[in-house]
Amino acid sequence: MNTLPQQLANGLFLGSMYGLIAIGYTMVYGIVQLINFAHGEIFMTGGFGALTVYLYVLPNGTSMWIALPAMLIGGGLVSVLIAVGAERFAYRPLRGAPRLAPLITAIGLSLALQQAVFNWYPDAKTDINFPQIDGGPWHLGSISISSGSLFVIIAAPICMAALALFVSLSRTGRAMQATAQDPDTAQLMGIDTNRIIVIAFAIGGFFAAVAAVAYGLRYGSVKYDMGFQMGLKAFTAAVLGGIGNIYGAMIGGLVLGLAETMATSYIDGIPGMQQLGGGGWASVWAFVLLILVLLFRPQGLVGERVADRA
Repeated sequence: MNTLPQQLANGLFLGSMYGLIAIGYTMVYGIVQLINFAHGEIFMTGGFGALTVYLYVLPNGTSMWIALPAMLIGGGLVSVLIAVGAERFAYRPLRGAPRLAPLITAIGLSLALQQAVFNWYPDAKTDINFPQIDGGPWHLGSISISSGSLFVIIAAPICMAALALFVSLSRTGRAMQATAQDPDTAQLMGIDTNRIIVIAFAIGGFFAAVAAVAYGLRYGSVKYDMGFQMGLKAFTAAVLGGIGNIYGAMIGGLVLGLAETMATSYIDGIPGMQQLGGGGWASVWAFVLLILVLLFRPQGLVGERVADRA
């Protein structure tokens, strides 16, 4: 019980990262009903884009308090460009094809991005140290908060609030809702659905880049294959919250992060389950939670927001 506040905080930090990535999955699915399995690698490229800005663009010795905004812009620009390029050249030509075709394309794009970074980015075959914010850890009672955790717990609510205001108040946001509801009718009403889809990919890519910077700050390094597991967990969070629901994506991420942290921290203390605890079982318990939710509430915790286009 003495460690419970810290474990709850760790779960919120981890879940916030999952939620930021999951928003990209759920926005794209809500509008074009496509599972973009390359989104995990878009997250990964955002981390390398931010690192590139720090290593090769900014002067040596630049304070992280100054470098961080530039790294967010650089990482966001890389992720957005790759996400928009994937939509334009990989997914749009297959929009009318059977659903299996874009799914296979997404998997192929994921492997291509991973191998491109592996082969062409300097020293990407091993973990590359990510610059850290000076100071910390900070303490709130018995809770210790690292600089990376502080960043994600500030960035996630800001991003979520900005997205909620954008979707609910702006003309483009309302056009996104209309396109998600019925793209054909939205097009007849004068909405440029291609533009709306590109915006959805771009927003998802930028949020993935923010999560990638948070990942680097929290874990101290980035690697070419970090997008696979984080992308899989984020997709799980999107389904857990309710695929197509942007609020459900963040809620699903928080629930998944808390459940994963609690399970790996306390399961081994239950008699007879000593072999089922620890970090090695984190993914197992994440998918156990997903299976249980899908068994008893298939639409997710919050519920899907995907129109019936039959």
